Amino acid sequence: MTALLLDTEAFIWWDQNDPRLGGNARAAIENASVVYVSAASAWEVAIKASIGKLATKRRAVLAVEQAGFDELPISFEHADAVMSLPHHHRDPFDRLIIASARVEGCAVLTSDRQFARYDVEVVDARK
Repeated sequence: MTALLLDTEAFIWWDQNDPRLGGNARAAIENASVVYVSAASAWEVAIKASIGKLATKRRAVLAVEQAGFDELPISFEHADAVMSLPHHHRDPFDRLIIASARVEGCAVLTSDRQFARYDVEVVDARK
């Protein structure tokens, strides 16, 4: 696997050293040539933290930097790719992550079973 895009939950699990992130998922992260975190995830974390639904130790940008991951900005191409996705999933952040992974040719590390319904390689975050 060359490139891996973490969904928001997987990114949070990694950052918090959460045991829900499985051993195979951790190995996939450690062995990927590049690990991306989407700006959509930073936005989602900021929203959830601001309304008290998520406790964070630090801002997403610092967590990404300290983990050695790469930021994946949201491009117009990513946004446009959302239009062609079937509506298996209603969450706008997840839809943007899926579209971004398809555009960039990345596998997505997620615990969300709905991702497998899309034309994108999925790595199970729980295993």
